[in-house]
Amino acid sequence: MKGRNMSRWRDPATDPRAEEKTALITPEGYARLQSTRDFLWRVRHPELAQKVREAAANGDRSENADYTYNKRELNRTLSRIRFLNQRLEALTVVDRAPADLQRVFFGAWVTLEDEEGEEETWRLVGSDEADTTKNCMSIDAPRARLLLGKHLDDELQLPTPEGSKLFVITAIRYATA
Repeated sequence: MKGRNMSRWRDPATDPRAEEKTALITPEGYARLQSTRDFLWRVRHPELAQKVREAAANGDRSENADYTYNKRELNRTLSRIRFLNQRLEALTVVDRAPADLQRVFFGAWVTLEDEEGEEETWRLVGSDEADTTKNCMSIDAPRARLLLGKHLDDELQLPTPEGSKLFVITAIRYATA
């Protein structure tokens, strides 16, 4: 297959296949993005720049695998830093709870109970901080869109890997700063 390198990082802002993302983020998510950007700029960038200088000093760059690899990694790192800078500027930090704490909005922790009594809790966050291992669901996800604006004790059909299931919202809470 003539192909794309699937491990190559692509800027979602310029990738025509990327979906439009909501520009909302929690304070914790914003801090993580800033931390990543700062690490890349203060630690990773100087390391790679030094490796490129050392490899360039070894002579012929066209035959120098260390130079080629480290130069490519340096360019990827600089591209990622540029993207993070642009994204951080575009984001709106949502640092307060909504007026109506009995409804589901951005930043809410929502506990859902299915017909078998099994519970699951999800936080609705920005697309930049979605992480299923931490039960953080992107506000742009179809399931999250169905939850927005719902009240405590509302019943709703939500998509699951096994098909659509009936859930009841048993708790809504917002993180305190």
